[in-house]
Amino acid sequence: MPATRRATSMTLDAALLDEARALGVNLSRAAEEGILLQVRAERARRWKEDNAEAIADYNRWIEENGIPNMGIRIV
Repeated sequence: MPATRRATSMTLDAALLDEARALGVNLSRAAEEGILLQVRAERARRWKEDNAEAIADYNRWIEENGIPNMGIRIV
């Protein structure tokens, strides 16, 4: 099922907009791709922030106990 599209208004740097148009850049697609990258980055940042304590606990456990099954791992 195709994604639902919604019209929006943005304010952009005039020189950048002029160059993009001159180069034939699809502005909607470029904006969507840029927003998608930012959304992914923010999700990752928040996940790391939300899970920082658990990650620190796990790393501390590894430091104290070593890597599980290290004796049978093939490196």
